[in-house]
Amino acid sequence: MVSMQSSKNQALRSLFLGGIIPVVVYTILEEKAGPLWGLVFGMGFGILEILLEAFRYRKVEMVTWIGNGLLVVMGGISLLTQEGIWFKLQPSILEAGMAFLLLGSWILKKPLLVTMAKKQELPPVLENHLAAITFRLGIFFLLHSVLAAYAAYFWSTRAWAILKGVGLTLSMLLYLGLEIIAIRRIHYGK
Repeated sequence: MVSMQSSKNQALRSLFLGGIIPVVVYTILEEKAGPLWGLVFGMGFGILEILLEAFRYRKVEMVTWIGNGLLVVMGGISLLTQEGIWFKLQPSILEAGMAFLLLGSWILKKPLLVTMAKKQELPPVLENHLAAITFRLGIFFLLHSVLAAYAAYFWSTRAWAILKGVGLTLSMLLYLGLEIIAIRRIHYGK
């Protein structure tokens, strides 16, 4: 149980820190030294996270490979084309991937959250709620990916970084809070 919890904590740390630190570094260096240095150091932090996780845990979580791998690939395309937009599109692509995974599982009538709940041996009474949440969460990620792409193209780098770092986290917390309130009202009439 401890190693499973440790693995979950590691994955959450990778999801938030692995995506946020390279963005912060990119943003600061782009403003101070130009997009080339922002890209190089932003990508470097992504690679560093993979190496540190491999060294510290002797394993790199899939979320780390996907997030940082995409960051390095998109950063590489930005370096080749000399356009930072590709690096900035990485969050939008990740969020669109999550939307596709969640909505695809719902369309196939195997909602991801239900599948995960069954592995955790949660009560079957939650299945309908989790199926509906899978759909709504997929829509949330789809809408947020569109916003992130719009921000990458039309917002300043600083505004884009705020959306990527704080905006996604806050909007996700707000969304989850609304889900909890809805479930409480359904079950407890509160």
